[in-house]
Amino acid sequence: MTNTQKIALVTGGAQGIGFACAEALAEDGFKIILADIQEDVVQAAAATLGNGTAAYTCDMGDSKQILAMFDRIEAEHGPVHCLVNNAGIANPSDFLELSEEQFRQVIDINLTGTFIALQRAAKSMVKHNIQGSVVNMSSINAQVAIPSIAAYCASKGGAMQLTKVAALALAKNGIRVNAVGPGSIDTAMMAGVNANPEAMKNVLSRTPLGRIGVPREIGDTVAFLASEKASYITGETIYVDGGRLGLNYTC
Repeated sequence: MTNTQKIALVTGGAQGIGFACAEALAEDGFKIILADIQEDVVQAAAATLGNGTAAYTCDMGDSKQILAMFDRIEAEHGPVHCLVNNAGIANPSDFLELSEEQFRQVIDINLTGTFIALQRAAKSMVKHNIQGSVVNMSSINAQVAIPSIAAYCASKGGAMQLTKVAALALAKNGIRVNAVGPGSIDTAMMAGVNANPEAMKNVLSRTPLGRIGVPREIGDTVAFLASEKASYITGETIYVDGGRLGLNYTC
């Protein structure tokens, strides 16, 4: 076991990619704290993970809730050594019909919430002289785009740049900040695609490895970035996408 007694906070940790990140980090010896807006689901997830996993209910689109959550965590468990900013929503909509309210909701959770949590975690790391790690969840849609998820694409591009900025700002404190950019992963967000053979055919036609990924493949990448094995990596986004971003066209 490595990193014993260190604390890892995973937002959006009740299921899917977030829970897979928690599993991988737990196997590396971290004490896990899950945060999610779904109280019953996050409590059940913590019970499933076991080993003293704690669960907190938090709306990552509400800065006051985020800050209050960190205060509670520190009072009850101590400062966080690793933060995984995973919580996010997509709000798909036709571009011309996307409302300002819908756009802001995605940005508030996916980008502003990521910033608030990252900054708050970093302040505590600096205060306690913790050379910690932050992993933000970006997406291949930080680089490419889908018209029906305009706000999501904008938020993930922002998360990629925020990662670079924070990495530069915190390097002097020994705090590393990286991101992971998933491609098509078998989660609830892909349920519609999974149920549509034609849509799945289109996805796989753009995925050189010929399959969609599973949440644990993202979790293992996050755990690597949080570990000493990645001690000289900061400010980077690792894309876990089956080769999609590298695809031009084939003859």
